Amino acid sequence: MSVKDKTVDPAAQQMLQKVQADGVETVWDRLQEQQPQCGFGTLGICCRNCLQGPCRINPFGKPDRGVCGADAHTIVARNLLRNLAGGTAAHVDHAYDAVEALYAIAEGNAGYQIKDEGKLQAIATRLGLETEGRDTGELAKAVAQKALETFTNHTDDTMGWLKAWAPRERLDTWRELGVLPRNADREIREAMHQTTMGVDADPVNLLLACVKQGLVDGFAGLKLATDIQDVIFGTPKPIQSETNLGVLKADHVNVIVHGHVPLLSEKVVEWCNKLEDEAREAGAAGINVAGICCTGNEVLMRQGVPQATNFLGQELALATGAVDLMVVDVQCIMPSLANVAQCYHGEIVSTMPIAKIPGAEHVPFSFEEADRQAEKIVRKAIKSFKKRDKNKVQIPDEKVSIVAGFSMEAIVEALSKVNADDPLKPLVDSIKDGAILGAVATVGCNNAKATQDLNHVTMVKELIASDVLVVATGCSAYALGKAGLLHPDATAKYAGEGLKKVLTAVGEAAGLGGPLPPVLHMGSCVDNSRIGDLLVALADYLGVSVKDLPVAASAPEPQHEKALSIGTWAVAMGILTHVGLPPAVLGSDVVAGTLTGEKIESLLGGRFYVETDPKAAADGIIKHIKAKRRALGI
Repeated sequence: MSVKDKTVDPAAQQMLQKVQADGVETVWDRLQEQQPQCGFGTLGICCRNCLQGPCRINPFGKPDRGVCGADAHTIVARNLLRNLAGGTAAHVDHAYDAVEALYAIAEGNAGYQIKDEGKLQAIATRLGLETEGRDTGELAKAVAQKALETFTNHTDDTMGWLKAWAPRERLDTWRELGVLPRNADREIREAMHQTTMGVDADPVNLLLACVKQGLVDGFAGLKLATDIQDVIFGTPKPIQSETNLGVLKADHVNVIVHGHVPLLSEKVVEWCNKLEDEAREAGAAGINVAGICCTGNEVLMRQGVPQATNFLGQELALATGAVDLMVVDVQCIMPSLANVAQCYHGEIVSTMPIAKIPGAEHVPFSFEEADRQAEKIVRKAIKSFKKRDKNKVQIPDEKVSIVAGFSMEAIVEALSKVNADDPLKPLVDSIKDGAILGAVATVGCNNAKATQDLNHVTMVKELIASDVLVVATGCSAYALGKAGLLHPDATAKYAGEGLKKVLTAVGEAAGLGGPLPPVLHMGSCVDNSRIGDLLVALADYLGVSVKDLPVAASAPEPQHEKALSIGTWAVAMGILTHVGLPPAVLGSDVVAGTLTGEKIESLLGGRFYVETDPKAAADGIIKHIKAKRRALGI
């Protein structure tokens, strides 16, 4: 396999040639060593849920049942529910950390300050809390306590954060299906119980439980985490930065923050600024911070920290020989990083008790000691710089200017420059008159089974050329940024005439001196809730349900269990959700057919759409958007 078959990113291609020459193993090598991958696992028809297995179903004959009697449909549905519970647990645990931090701040036990009191007030009001006469600390504690009820409700009442923000029509739909979640932790626990040997064998009932997991993810994971992080760190506004491996600097101490939870990374950025003089004393020109994956998105949106690369490129960043320290928290961190780092000089520092890596140094993170720990980590990076072998340094020239930080609030603010009294009207009018055909959210990961970034970039170029507005989060935003699509210049180059006209009008009205980018960066993976908030606002404005809007979602290169739980939340909201690689459900026509068919669409308004060819996927999404427009009479 050539480097061009592995990635479309020229910086990554250069680094792949370097690691090959250096004899360093990467994710693509390990994928090749796994071939041929287990066909039973690929189809989802293997089960290890009890000690009588592993059991495998032969799709062409016998055995057609496991030892306990479970057939392919039961096994596939159970496996899918377990995947969803894993993805949901990741986001919910992330949100819980943020809530704990807010509570600690309110109690005066954390080295952080509340940066967006306006959002705190707005959340409190939405939750029905009294705000008059309460100081910030008191109100923050009240909000944190309401948030903690998401995990402590032991009644059959619906989860509070969902009730406060979900549209009434959706609540009614979910109630009729019996999928309204009560307590985030309870639902995850119940899913694990439901999928053990001898419990649920009904694939349809298991799929309904999948919908419930998606709702837990969407409201107790995505929405809750985003809301609380905005309160603590500030709600993002448009900000300029750069992306790709060329953001690393040969004469600086290079620190990379990697993972998903910004509680530590925000402090690392702060201490990198404070210790610049110590870096100069060590012979460096200063300290340069860059991000990988979603914690990179978090500090990009709020502090302008440049992005180094997305998921598949994390080993290649170390291969530049210029990374002095990579500090990681949780999720999407390859255990191989410590092995790759040993081939160069950079240090890997883990920080979370559930995410330790053999060969990495562990600096335990806590809210109370965040400053001391961040200071210690940055000083380690300065010390590591002194060990750098300049002969091994090779930084690709590729880097691209980007504009990021389009929170829901920032988008409304930009639209208010066009119509201060009715900010959503310009966007809605542009959709009605066809200047904007519709909107698509591209989210999620890279997957080594697909050429890195190719599906993201190819599909989005097709969409924006057809006047579809694209918003992006997570590693998809990195891919599109590296391709130049997060910069205003891309509007003239790639956007259709209608989309170009709208983006130019809004950008100039907002004082940008030119158009908005054709792809709006809305943040990290948990920030998919921002997309949900925008769609709910548009639906409310039009007096319709989210399921009626001319919109779609896409995970062009899904890799993580989180992609499945996010996608299920999107389908539950009523959104057509494309996946560019099929999940392990093809061993059951009942499960695969239900997820992608008319039945689920009739119940929820959304369904999954599997298409591996990115141009064909764009065509399918555009047909869907046009059908929704016709149904609305526009």
